[in-house]
Amino acid sequence: NLRLDEASRQVRVALGGEIVAESTRAHYLFETNMPTRYYIPKDDVRMTLLRQADSQTRCPYKGIASYWSAVLGGQTFEDIAWSYLDPVPECPRIRDLMCFYNEKVEAIHVDGLEV
Repeated sequence: NLRLDEASRQVRVALGGEIVAESTRAHYLFETNMPTRYYIPKDDVRMTLLRQADSQTRCPYKGIASYWSAVLGGQTFEDIAWSYLDPVPECPRIRDLMCFYNEKVEAIHVDGLEV
């Protein structure tokens, strides 16, 4: 079971001492037995810091996820973010939004508070 809500609260993603994404247009994905995930429009992500990886996974509720790695200060963070380029028809609102692993980034802040 999943629910996707759009919110106007500021979401900021920090990784390797850099802000890699900052948005007031994030979508919050609530999925049973999973942490809240923050899906951010690509326009609000510093895509120049990311490179598309070869990794993919399949979710029966969302479709095939493609992954991105970040290169910051000479350090590579493998498969740190993902996006659904062509989600299943039942979940079209996540198309082309980027999501970062809460547990792999330095921090995710919502309205200045770390989550």
